[in-house]
Amino acid sequence: MRESAQVSAADGTGGVATRGRLARLLADARVRVWLRVAVLVLLMALLFRLVDGRETLSALSRAQAGPLLVGLLLVQAQIAFSGVRWRLTAKRLGVPITLRTAVREYYIATFLNQVLPGGVAGDAVRAIRNRDHDADGAPRWRPVVRSVVLERAAGQVVFFAVAAIGLALTPVALARAAPDGLGTIIAIPVAVVALAALAVAAASRIGPKGLRAALADLGPDVARVFWKRGIWAPQLFLSTTIVASYIAVFALAGMALGVVLPAIAWIALAPLVLAAMLIPVSIGGWGVREGAAAALLPLAGVDASHALAIAILYGLTSLVGSLPGLALLGLRRRR
Repeated sequence: MRESAQVSAADGTGGVATRGRLARLLADARVRVWLRVAVLVLLMALLFRLVDGRETLSALSRAQAGPLLVGLLLVQAQIAFSGVRWRLTAKRLGVPITLRTAVREYYIATFLNQVLPGGVAGDAVRAIRNRDHDADGAPRWRPVVRSVVLERAAGQVVFFAVAAIGLALTPVALARAAPDGLGTIIAIPVAVVALAALAVAAASRIGPKGLRAALADLGPDVARVFWKRGIWAPQLFLSTTIVASYIAVFALAGMALGVVLPAIAWIALAPLVLAAMLIPVSIGGWGVREGAAAALLPLAGVDASHALAIAILYGLTSLVGSLPGLALLGLRRRR
């Protein structure tokens, strides 16, 4: 009896401690969310103050529906192609995901990435919802997590390659040299990715035992996903098509406002603007994307107020295009 009481007391104490830690984690998460919301609001308010905010609102009110509808259709194709890329990656790692499931889960992940801080929360949910189990019923995390990480990595590598090409095209597209520091903006994330790859390679060999176990077979998995049996061709095609759709949606947002630029100008500038969304200080890239547009698009002769409006329209088109993910998430919860 005494031992039982002691165990119960210990369990109760442990439960209280666990609940306390969970409460602190949730409180910290709420603080981070509100900080990002505050940054978003401050950035947008500052931008509207620095440019002609009234002209931006006026331009938005005159936006033509036709190009935006085409942009919405492109967002659907973009998400579908991303689902295909994930299924292709997952299949190479032995993760059993159907094409229908992959596209559905990518809709949900895209919507969550748009509205939650960090830009990767949707991908975490995608991994959690699609983990499989071994013969004993225990969840197998490594294959599905690797499929999500490597699929996103494929997109980011091609995106930065296109951004670097855009930077090189800037003198041709704009008949002027790229602004000072623009190359550094692209070089920093590329260097971070390279250093991260080196750190992972080093950790897989000389890191702690648990980390080495987690990274076991990473090299063969990377080769299986990106290189073996000609897989590089469909991977490159899918990622290039998806990045091209980003640029096209951005250009269509400009067309909706009557801003017409040569295709080479959009190829040069749109990736540089969209790269700013990777700075994790707001939600869904809002604020930093608009700031980059207001700074860079005037290089092509676009008024700063219209540049701000283009970035806002791009963000709204992407958000509205991902709304089927909200419907799918709600449907799944009801079931």
